[in-house]
Amino acid sequence: MKQYRIHVVVLFALTALVGLVAYAAQSGHGRAQQSAAAAPAATTVKPNTLMPTVAASERKPVAEPDEVSKLFAGAATRNTALRFDLGWAFGGKQQRGWHLYVPLITRMIETEQDALTPGFASALARWQQRAGLRPDGVLDDETLYRMVSTWQGARLKEKGYPRPDQLVLAPAADFYDPSRPDELRHVERETYAAYKRMVAAALADPTSGLKATAAGELAPEEKFLKIVSSFRSREYQARLRAQSPHSGRAGLAVNSPHFTGRALDLYVGGEPVETKDSNRALQVRTPVYRWLVRNADRFGFRPYYYEPWHWEYVGNVTAENK
Repeated sequence: MKQYRIHVVVLFALTALVGLVAYAAQSGHGRAQQSAAAAPAATTVKPNTLMPTVAASERKPVAEPDEVSKLFAGAATRNTALRFDLGWAFGGKQQRGWHLYVPLITRMIETEQDALTPGFASALARWQQRAGLRPDGVLDDETLYRMVSTWQGARLKEKGYPRPDQLVLAPAADFYDPSRPDELRHVERETYAAYKRMVAAALADPTSGLKATAAGELAPEEKFLKIVSSFRSREYQARLRAQSPHSGRAGLAVNSPHFTGRALDLYVGGEPVETKDSNRALQVRTPVYRWLVRNADRFGFRPYYYEPWHWEYVGNVTAENK
């Protein structure tokens, strides 16, 4: 009898345990279904995947477009005026506005925003902060002069006269004027090789708008990106200055980088080497010039900001040279 009571107790305990397990499983399944219905599909976690967590104090707020518009609306309004009206000087000449340098400026501050927008002002403010300037997003004379200093500082430093064996005679087909005499078609050897790589890259990029031959060269009728001027002797430069006695420092330099054979004037539109604002305004809008601004540094070339056609080979070690 005693043994029978023990069996009954054990049987009752097992029945209760099975019931509790079934209830727990049913309740858990219900909660899982409810959670899956409430959560978006994007939050599904794959097995063995760790989800990173960030403390609330570590999260940095990201400015929304509306917030940027509010913060830099005033700066955008100011830039709208200064773009054409800012008074400054270069090379002994009074300058007006910075509209001619917008492609270079937007590349420098790493934005594609229009120069009259709050987004542009916001990007400019970030650049100003890195440059140690007041980060107000206004492109005033102090900011512009800092940019000019940066552009000029990146230009060719070595002004040594090349030896004859350091120069190559470039084919007439590479020149804007194919009838240019041999004495005016020399280019420093490394510079010419980098130029040819750059031309090949531009031809492969539809945004340049260049016409090519079947061999992958600039087409004979294509003028853009062809060489207008390369190596110049001191004597030849002196004759040019004599022909334009009022050109000043912003025009024909006394100690020209063309003496090195590493400076190239490239055709980017309009009158090839005319510094009038109207001509330069046309040049900086061409697809080829904008391509150069975006890509020339990959091949070791740096711009002379004042002359859209003038590019100098510095052989930067960071150049991809592809």
